[in-house]
Amino acid sequence: MPAVVLTACAALALGTAPAATAAKAEDPTALAKKLVQKVDVNGVNRHLIALQRISDANGKTRAASTEGHKKSAEYVATKLEAAGFDVTRQEFPFTFSQTLAEKLTVGGAATPIIAMTYTPSTPVGGITAPLALAAVDDTSGCEAGDYTGVTGKIVLIKRGGCTFAQKQATAAAAGAVGAIVYNNTDGSLNGTLGDPAVAKIPTGGITAADGAALAGKAGQAVTLELRTVLEPRTSYNVIAETKTGRKDNVVMLGSHLDSVPEGPGINDNGTGSATLLETALQLGATPKVNNGVRFGWWSAEEFGLVGSTYYVNQLSFEEQLNIALYLNFDMIGSPNAAYFAYDGDDSDGVGAGPGPYGSAQIEKNFTDYFASRNLPIEGTDFTGRSDYGQFIAVGIPAGGLFTGAEGKKTAAQVVKFGGTADVAYDKCYHQACDNLGNVDRVALDRNADAVAWALGSFAYSTADVNGVTPAGSTAKAKAKRANSLRLQSFGDREAGVDSDHVAA
Repeated sequence: MPAVVLTACAALALGTAPAATAAKAEDPTALAKKLVQKVDVNGVNRHLIALQRISDANGKTRAASTEGHKKSAEYVATKLEAAGFDVTRQEFPFTFSQTLAEKLTVGGAATPIIAMTYTPSTPVGGITAPLALAAVDDTSGCEAGDYTGVTGKIVLIKRGGCTFAQKQATAAAAGAVGAIVYNNTDGSLNGTLGDPAVAKIPTGGITAADGAALAGKAGQAVTLELRTVLEPRTSYNVIAETKTGRKDNVVMLGSHLDSVPEGPGINDNGTGSATLLETALQLGATPKVNNGVRFGWWSAEEFGLVGSTYYVNQLSFEEQLNIALYLNFDMIGSPNAAYFAYDGDDSDGVGAGPGPYGSAQIEKNFTDYFASRNLPIEGTDFTGRSDYGQFIAVGIPAGGLFTGAEGKKTAAQVVKFGGTADVAYDKCYHQACDNLGNVDRVALDRNADAVAWALGSFAYSTADVNGVTPAGSTAKAKAKRANSLRLQSFGDREAGVDSDHVAA
């Protein structure tokens, strides 16, 4: 791994350098239109092929801290350096976790379960205990009162209302020895406890259907085996920034580059990372932009958004203020794709509330673009499952695109988007089969164009998001107004009109 040296270029990429004079910008849509034309799905796909081959040659994974991730990061970083970007490799510590066993049986019948990242391990062979039920409401398992008579038992908890970490910690405090969280939507539940320090009891996730079936077996003995290996490691983010554009109003785009240990991660999240790389290369290091553009390829997202959280938390408040907005692209080529933009204004009224001010305007940029192409799009909740999380937490407006993960496509969505109903958007989510054959390249092409459009739009102006107008635009507007008044005055004199009695 390359040494992490904070040179002047590195300081610039991290947002610590003084504001630079903006390059002369083109008209409001020129760059966006040009980028849409230049960012081609074939270029994006070439990067996906590279990531697949890197994975194949390095244990069939690109998980954080593995050789597969390091070579992926260097593939990205060296291309950006060759293109002239200011590039930083930002190292950080994290706890690596890999599943050794995940098994749940009731009365001898097996129920599929997925060990949550950072779950404590059971002994080999698991633990056997009676099944108890947490109270079911809008915040199931979030309060101590949700647990009665659970001491020494494995408790079944519905997803929603608070973090998985809070659910299992509250259950543990009530005396439970294990936790099973069932989904509140279709699809598997692949979650994380976020931090090994808060993990109290073995915890895994199951589907909503399996949860409903288990709920009828309260009091029966269940055997839960969840075993993982935890190990302190380091990994690194790759940060790249244009040399042009103001540094106190930076447009930032990010995607996580790491995969899960189980597979190559070509849709999740090679698609976002490859699109970001191709867009950066087509933009170039010295574009004619008003606002600087910064790209982040995050690591250890699959271990709890570690890399992006570290990045945001290492910035001072002033450095955070330098980021005008953040755009996140995580899984944008799912094989049974739907088209989603993050619901910045909470107009869907689902789950979390709206994002920070400006998030609604970001969402509108994407929805307007799709509308201009006569393509449908829906909102998706800020669930906290991707790298926008810490940006939102410190008040940075955010948005982005998504084509779906383990959830199942509805019949209504099939009418709107095509595809197959009652099948996961990505049937290979977090599995070894997330390879080059697991990508809808039509969806990838459309989303890549939308990424290019949003970047070009906001690189010109973020006025709708945060009120910051392009450099010189205020002076130009005043000059245009003064010139208009001069012309009006000249015309009035020619017509014999007393301009002192004409409203300005």
